[in-house]
Amino acid sequence: MQYFIQTFGCQANKADSERIAGMLEARGMSPAKTIDEADHIVINTCMIRESAENRVYGLVNNLAKRKLSAKGRWASGPKIVVTGCMIGMAVRDKTGKFFQKIREAMPDVDEFLPIEEVGFDNAPIRTNQIHAWVPISNGCNNFCTFCVVPFTRGREISRSFHEILHEIEHLVRNRFTEVTLVGQNVNSYGADLVLGKDNVQVMRDLDAGTYFDTKKLDLPESVKTVVPYEGYRLPNGIKVTPVYVKHLGRLRIPTLFPYLLDEICKIESLEKVDFISSNPWDFTDELIEVIKKNKKIVRHLHFALQSGDNEVLKRMNRWYTREEYLNLVNKIRHEIPKITFSTDIIVGFCGETDEQFANTVELVKQIDFTKAYISMYSDRPVTAAHKVYQDNISHKVKKQRWKILDDLINQKNLQAGTYTVDQYSSKRAFMPA
Repeated sequence: MQYFIQTFGCQANKADSERIAGMLEARGMSPAKTIDEADHIVINTCMIRESAENRVYGLVNNLAKRKLSAKGRWASGPKIVVTGCMIGMAVRDKTGKFFQKIREAMPDVDEFLPIEEVGFDNAPIRTNQIHAWVPISNGCNNFCTFCVVPFTRGREISRSFHEILHEIEHLVRNRFTEVTLVGQNVNSYGADLVLGKDNVQVMRDLDAGTYFDTKKLDLPESVKTVVPYEGYRLPNGIKVTPVYVKHLGRLRIPTLFPYLLDEICKIESLEKVDFISSNPWDFTDELIEVIKKNKKIVRHLHFALQSGDNEVLKRMNRWYTREEYLNLVNKIRHEIPKITFSTDIIVGFCGETDEQFANTVELVKQIDFTKAYISMYSDRPVTAAHKVYQDNISHKVKKQRWKILDDLINQKNLQAGTYTVDQYSSKRAFMPA
């Protein structure tokens, strides 16, 4: 049998598709050159915008028509499997309404496959023989009001430290020289490994205190039993103190990401290390220092801004101000002078005024991004913005604002010849950070 995988969305989805290919080839299938030749078609879906969801419906319905009308191998038709974020949403929706919606919209789908069922048991099938996407975590705990990812991928779950290092060491033995670490927010990697995944939210919601004085607090017994006050033991046996980052103004979220990044850079024959995505509000001094000292790490950061206005940021549930974002960019540039930045920006978020959009334009001019993935706000079901706010900015205004930023950032850099269209294509938009 021959398979074909159609992937929509970000690099997390691309990495998932490589694992799906590994699973299918372990079952004896081989890749088809085109979707027309495939006996087994997997559609890996995205829900970050309504347009991405609609493209999935269109593709599935086109395949269904060909199933009905074609002769020969298409007479019985290929098996159609739908996976990815749309299915993640469906299995997490306790009402069952979204599953009912997609079943009615795509009645010819043979299987709806939750991506969690694919796992990491089989080696991913990578088409690039130099560069590899390496997932380090899945899901998100941040709940930005516009973002559907916590509902499509669930709460953040980290892969084990040892498993990630083992995969990259295996890649290097097979002559890969570049890796990009992938997570919805790599900065918080390891919080669940340190605290236990069921206790991360407990630590986030504490009224007072920090990690270093939690012994003095009246914590639930479940937290007391899992918090390693003496430190976290890395695979090499060394104990380290997890780096704590602020949540709502307090040091609550432990991360092992600076240690993971540093250990990866020690792997010989690995020439280039990158990561995506990274949150502005929990980018620690320790992480800056690791990047600074390791020349293998790419001198480019994808740093989602989303808006340059403080009121809009607050409505988005982004835990920083425009001033804090700019100060962090300046701090990183001071420590790593040659670093460049790309970003994600949403225009036309609920209630965004002309003055608030002008604040975004003004901040963009100060920062001088090399590239921006600009999107017009798309109302997504189950998000807080969908429940609380009105999508009250017209498409015409959203398009005008999109063009202003695209001209200011992307077209300016293209015309100047500073960067080609593809130079930072690996920094894909809307890995929600």
